[in-house]
Amino acid sequence: MQFIDENSSESGPDSLLDQCCKYIAHNLSIISHETEQGYELLHGVALPREICEKLIQAYLQCKTVLDDRFLRIFSNPEVTNLKRISLKESNINDDGLKRLVSHNLAELELVKCTRISPDSIKAINMHNECFTSLIIGRNVNLLPYKPYLMNDLSSERPLVNETYPVLKLPNLRRLTLHSFRVEEARFISLILEQFPKLMYLDLSNSAPLGNLSCLTSKSSLVSLCLHNAENILEMLPSICTLKSLRHLDISHTHDKTGVFVNHNYILKSIVISLPNLTSLDISGTNLAGTGVAEHTIHHMKGKEDDDEIEMKEIEMKDNVQHRTDIPGLVTRVNNPFEFLGLYGTHHGACRRHDIPAKVISGDANEAQILTAAAAYIGRPDVLQRVLNDLYHLLRYESCQDITRSLMIVLEAMDRHVSKKHIQISGSASLFYIVKIKDKPSLPLSTKRRIITTLLNGMNAHKYDDTMMRNGCLTLCQFKIPYDVLFEYERLVPMLLHIVSDMEQEGFVQRIGIYLLNSLACQVDGSQKKLLGELGAIDKMLALIDDRLRRARCDDVLEVAWSTMWNVTDETAENCKKFLERKGLEYFLSCLRLFPNKDELMRNMMGLLGNVAEVKALRPRLMTSRYISVFAELVDSTSDGIEVSYNAAGVLSHIASDGEEAWSIKEPSRWLVLSRMVQAIERWNLRSDRNINYRSFEPILQLARVRHTPECQHWAVWALANLTTVYPEKYCSLVEAEGGIEILQSVIADEAPYDRIKELAAMVINHCQSHRQANPDNQLELDG
Repeated sequence: MQFIDENSSESGPDSLLDQCCKYIAHNLSIISHETEQGYELLHGVALPREICEKLIQAYLQCKTVLDDRFLRIFSNPEVTNLKRISLKESNINDDGLKRLVSHNLAELELVKCTRISPDSIKAINMHNECFTSLIIGRNVNLLPYKPYLMNDLSSERPLVNETYPVLKLPNLRRLTLHSFRVEEARFISLILEQFPKLMYLDLSNSAPLGNLSCLTSKSSLVSLCLHNAENILEMLPSICTLKSLRHLDISHTHDKTGVFVNHNYILKSIVISLPNLTSLDISGTNLAGTGVAEHTIHHMKGKEDDDEIEMKEIEMKDNVQHRTDIPGLVTRVNNPFEFLGLYGTHHGACRRHDIPAKVISGDANEAQILTAAAAYIGRPDVLQRVLNDLYHLLRYESCQDITRSLMIVLEAMDRHVSKKHIQISGSASLFYIVKIKDKPSLPLSTKRRIITTLLNGMNAHKYDDTMMRNGCLTLCQFKIPYDVLFEYERLVPMLLHIVSDMEQEGFVQRIGIYLLNSLACQVDGSQKKLLGELGAIDKMLALIDDRLRRARCDDVLEVAWSTMWNVTDETAENCKKFLERKGLEYFLSCLRLFPNKDELMRNMMGLLGNVAEVKALRPRLMTSRYISVFAELVDSTSDGIEVSYNAAGVLSHIASDGEEAWSIKEPSRWLVLSRMVQAIERWNLRSDRNINYRSFEPILQLARVRHTPECQHWAVWALANLTTVYPEKYCSLVEAEGGIEILQSVIADEAPYDRIKELAAMVINHCQSHRQANPDNQLELDG
């Protein structure tokens, strides 16, 4: 299996230009100001072509389509410059296109731009000298389907009315008209006559095409694509006159439309008539025959005239060593094609042994499948079938060229974001690619492209259960959150959508909430705050409310509390949201319905510990009802010491505000603190912990509380436990946050009782021992 070399440039970070363009694409106010019509470039800002085209690419990565509001940035060709632009599913209108073509474009692609009309032709013709490539795809009405003619259509050569819009591009080399439907076949000829220098012509899925007699004047034509053409036999005489033709595509998607009676003869006619042909695609047809050689003379008459095209008999001498299993290609045995398209041909032509071609598209093996995927990347109907073939190779780990497979899958998904089945097949393949065991690490740029491509597909098909499932499972193969942080602002809303809008108790919801919790667990304060602003607390409480109404305790309920525990960690705004959304009522309801669920209890008390750390919110916990519950939970043995530990932490923070803040009579402050100390003394100092501290600041604050030694007791016990069990992780954190000095002050103070000082000394000793055992780490810390 092959992967991109980790030492190659692909493994490094994006270039500074790429990073700047990505940042600007997310923050357009840097270079523009927003108006009612869209974005206008700031006065004094000028962008060269390299930056303009990079910026468009970056915007496509984060938005997937180019809308008219964004494209207004490029309205003035004096301060911006474009040479090529691809518009797919854009809402751009004729005025917007007029602004773009004023750049004297060389290449223009329009696909599913439904607001473009023939009114744009005049603007294009005004800037037609530089045009070398034009692609007009589906759902684009740039060219009218019905010509306005002055005389009767039955005349031999209709005259064009002066008002009829004709696209005239004298230097055009490449023209693509996909799925173009006209009322009169001669209208195609009228269009093609305006491009005298045409070299590449693609009329895939267009009709009616007639006999294409206009091609006989295109002596410079080297590539002709007639994919899914309905009347190949009618066009054959015209095609066979194109002696300079090097690439011919007469493939079909559907088996029934690609059936010809004299299949071997037709293929021989084409091959003999076009001596310079190096690439031929007959996929989906029966032109490759049955594999049985024929040695008979055939005659065929052209449809438009009575001139008979005769084929001389091909004499196969006994001493000829090279044969072919495709009868129609017998003349190419000693002159094999560079490329031969045989994907989906009748009678399994791609699986035959003697095929006169260097590269073949088909489904017989990995090389053929990858060739087919690359060749048909622009044909979603065929591509879907090819991706399914590739998926099976990847699933059963029989694919060898993983790098090429990955790039093809990504290209397919990026090109066809709106095609659900391509996104599903592609995302399934990505899952098996990224989970391959014993593979070298993917380069950073490749990881990011995979994640962005997945999110684009998930966003386009967010209500499809299979797409969401594939996307989430693939994302789980990455390091969360490190690999996905660059897409954090897009990923979080997607996960929140999955959690709240997908099937309740379904697999997708479960994996979505798992990913969300993993994100919340390890991101910083600003990102936790964003989680709250995007509605994480509300979504989690909605899940909890649903489970409470059905009296169902499952993993979703437990992870919902865990997510809120992580989201509220050192984030006062989210703690406040929890209280404002009646989170405490949900806590009491869960406690009443599910008192023996250890993980649920631990997660809930962990969250309330975060709330209790916020001084401004502690008065809202000061009710007899809540304090009594916390005091009861101090004696809990649920989940080892975790529930008891967190309950004691909540009470310690509340008590740290002093006696005057204890505004309730029952239970009494003295009784609660006494009960808490008894519980602390029962805990085992060597207890393993299911907790992750990023900072000891709240605990060290409690260690300073002289007026209530019980608060200090809980704080120093916590530090003693963590530095005992996890010295590598927590000793350096104690020292880095000034914990040694605070604990030394506790020992020197007269107020704390002996057990507190004993635990404080224990923590100091642990840190000293760790420092001595790891002198290099300490030098690094000191530096």
